[in-house]
Amino acid sequence: MAKAAIMSSGDGAPNRALSTFTRGRDFLRDVRAEMRKVVTPSWKEVQSTTTVVIIAVFAFAGFFWIVDAVLGNAIKYIYTWLGAL
Repeated sequence: MAKAAIMSSGDGAPNRALSTFTRGRDFLRDVRAEMRKVVTPSWKEVQSTTTVVIIAVFAFAGFFWIVDAVLGNAIKYIYTWLGAL
């Protein structure tokens, strides 16, 4: 009886395999559709964004260098004032 109940309910393996295949096919179709929307930037756009990135890197580096120097000197002053150095 139990064996008959198991066989009649089915485990759905063929349906899962078909579902996996269908989902994979749909995914690849969606990827292809999205890739068609991708636009390659022009050389002028690449140059301008690269320039912005380089300037931003140097600006942040300078900012953090100044902050590090100020905080380092402040901590050194506090240690000296407390007699630790």
